[in-house]
Amino acid sequence: MSAIALPSRGSTSLRTWIANPWRRHRLLALWTWCYLAWAIVPVVIAIGFSFNAGRSRSVWQGWSLRWWVGDPDLSVLHDPTLTSAIRQSLVLALATMAIATPIGVALALGLARWRGRGSGAANFLMLLPLVTPEIVLATGLFFTLVFLYPLPRPGTLGQIAGHVTWSIPYVVVVLRGRIFGVGSELEEAAMDLGAPPLDALRRALLPVLSPAIFAAFSIVFALSIDDFVTSQFLATDLRTQTVPMLIYSAGRTAPNPALNATATLMLAISLGALGLGAAGMSRLARRRGIEAEPADVASLRL
Repeated sequence: MSAIALPSRGSTSLRTWIANPWRRHRLLALWTWCYLAWAIVPVVIAIGFSFNAGRSRSVWQGWSLRWWVGDPDLSVLHDPTLTSAIRQSLVLALATMAIATPIGVALALGLARWRGRGSGAANFLMLLPLVTPEIVLATGLFFTLVFLYPLPRPGTLGQIAGHVTWSIPYVVVVLRGRIFGVGSELEEAAMDLGAPPLDALRRALLPVLSPAIFAAFSIVFALSIDDFVTSQFLATDLRTQTVPMLIYSAGRTAPNPALNATATLMLAISLGALGLGAAGMSRLARRRGIEAEPADVASLRL
């Protein structure tokens, strides 16, 4: 009687690996770390060279704060071109955040509650700027402000109008998800208890939406502060030059580590805004959860 040949241990392991190569997630972890290195290492290098003692952006010449505060002419603190660009970027971001977020909240509420004819088309058109190339939108805004409407003109007001135009859909997307998650039961319960519709919105729904509103504020700020295309099309002179515009123009002609310092500062401001928004959102969510339980409405907890 002939013996039955058993598969070797090596061939069994190979077949098992081919059938399920991801069972220990080794390759997934490797790809993740490769992507993180590809994305983060250049940023870390740029940040590091903002503290370089010399002008080189490829050869380390010692640790220094020269390009931040030390150089009397070219540092971030003393170069009027850099300080003007930072100021303009912050003005645009803060103004866009203050204007686009309330408008987006109102539009999200209206679109979520609208059930009549045309509501589907309105929802589609509201999200259209998200898929429209920004250069197309910026070009249309430029020609609209120059040839069709007398106000606002290109410049700071024109840049704010452009940033607000393409920022509103982001607010709507963030708020609509939260509104659909909450539903209309909270407002209906408040109105059943005698609250007018406006009070039900102000005292029942908006507090529940406050974490999402915080998130919308942070997202709009971060998107506006690093925008290049719209700011470039609607700029008029050096006073309306933003940090991305400055880095693009000066980085190709007269690069120096002060640009790295400026970019590092803007990165810190953006991350700080996102971190502040995340912290505020978490705190509001925890507070709403604690307050909801005594009122026996734990099902509405965020």
